[in-house]
Amino acid sequence: MLRVSNLKMNIDEDINILKKLILKKLRIKDSDLVGYSIYKESIDARKKDNMTFVYTVDVEIKNEEKILKRNPKDTVKVNQKSYIGVKKGNIEPNGRIVVIGSGPAGLFASLLLAQNGYCPLMIERGSDVDKRTADVENFWGNKVFNKKSNVQFGEGGAGTFSDGKLTTRSKDIRCRKVLEELVLHDAPSEIIYSHKPHVGTDILKNVVKNIREDIKKLGGEVRFESQVTDINIENNSVKSIVINDNEKIDVSTVILAIGHSARDTYEMLFKRGVTIIPKPFAIGARIEHPQEMINKSQYGKYYNHPRLGAADYRLIEHTSNGRTAYTFCMCPGGSVIASTSEENEVVTNGMSEHSRDKENANSALLVNISPEDFESDNPLAGIEFQRKYEKLAFKLGGENYSAPAQLVGDFINNKESKNLGKVIPSYKPGIKLTSLDECLPKFVTETMKEGIIKLGSKLEGFDMYDAVLTGVETRSSAPIRIVRNEETLESMNISNLYPCGEGAGYAGGIVTAAVDGIKCAEKIIEKYKNIQ
Repeated sequence: MLRVSNLKMNIDEDINILKKLILKKLRIKDSDLVGYSIYKESIDARKKDNMTFVYTVDVEIKNEEKILKRNPKDTVKVNQKSYIGVKKGNIEPNGRIVVIGSGPAGLFASLLLAQNGYCPLMIERGSDVDKRTADVENFWGNKVFNKKSNVQFGEGGAGTFSDGKLTTRSKDIRCRKVLEELVLHDAPSEIIYSHKPHVGTDILKNVVKNIREDIKKLGGEVRFESQVTDINIENNSVKSIVINDNEKIDVSTVILAIGHSARDTYEMLFKRGVTIIPKPFAIGARIEHPQEMINKSQYGKYYNHPRLGAADYRLIEHTSNGRTAYTFCMCPGGSVIASTSEENEVVTNGMSEHSRDKENANSALLVNISPEDFESDNPLAGIEFQRKYEKLAFKLGGENYSAPAQLVGDFINNKESKNLGKVIPSYKPGIKLTSLDECLPKFVTETMKEGIIKLGSKLEGFDMYDAVLTGVETRSSAPIRIVRNEETLESMNISNLYPCGEGAGYAGGIVTAAVDGIKCAEKIIEKYKNIQ
């Protein structure tokens, strides 16, 4: 297989001319081409008056070696296109193989284990995705919060209520495995090759259900509303886990894929002596603009072209105080959502459906936080740092889960907002106009203000006066790391415990978390005999 890159076509040209471009690039005849598939599609938008699509394709041809001797431009040989897997071990498992958490890391760890005959038990503290969706909508619509079933806890993890972004800079072949499995379970086929693939929360809900059902068909067991409330450790090894304070399960090994908001589980693990260290993260607010404005800024005269869809952005600015302001988890045509996992706190996040057709664009505008900013040297101090500002936001919003919000122009000019302008915020259960200076650290708001002004020169309209900031966003990543051995992936001091994914501090998005789940599952496969 040859991988041919840098195949360019005008934005209005039909994709079927790819074949012609391949033949020309490789200098071959039509009869020499066996077949081809798109590996990656991207958009070159640097010239707003002449935008192009750029493709990388995998090509099967006759006389491959003969063609390679010509050294065709932008062409390499591909030896491994698909995920292969690892060799199985020979140790007999003594107890259940348990995966704690059903977010991307836990879901893909369980799927790979099930596909290889290990019959995993996947345990999720929250509800299945259908009940969870009803609970979330009840919170957004009626302010009835369920601490066991919400945007952070439940089937699919926090990513279920998001834009469903699948972007990653990693070249790991396991990324391909993740995308292919998502497509097999009814995600859109274009995520395989799209430069900026996404699923959307509406489709993602069905995808995670389909993966769950496959795990069960392959011999795995899935249990919801089953929180791991304790672990029993003997001789630096987990012997059993306790579910909902009253059910004991003997284990041979545990993958710990608990997500970045499982604060009570962090506390339990710390008490049991599992090695945990503080980790940098970021806090800030959601910034919301008209999507049409973002489209025009990014696409120029092509802003409403049917092949482009809603535009996104990714921005960063290093400010004069040594901090960094940057955008994160940008949701084109989406909504700002209420995302707390604890009572009497306000947390924001962003979400889009697959169509990305809502009126507003939103993104987190964040500032880096380091352990030196925490108020103690306790490994869990970052959690208390988050809680402090989430509680302030709850109070500032009116103590009813409405979120504090402020116009960007007023924020920059240190004025409390009194009235909305052209941008109508999408946050549910609702917003209260105020000053965000009262619910974020001063160094954070100073960095955000300087950052917004400078980012406005990078993306036209980013500093729009009527744009809306909604606070606070504190859960962009975990505030801790559960330290693990880099070679075995086990906890640094507990031999059969595998800290995994975003909640353990080893991933930063759906794909990287899923890949980490696969890596941890591979270690178990390499160690143990399968059960079936």
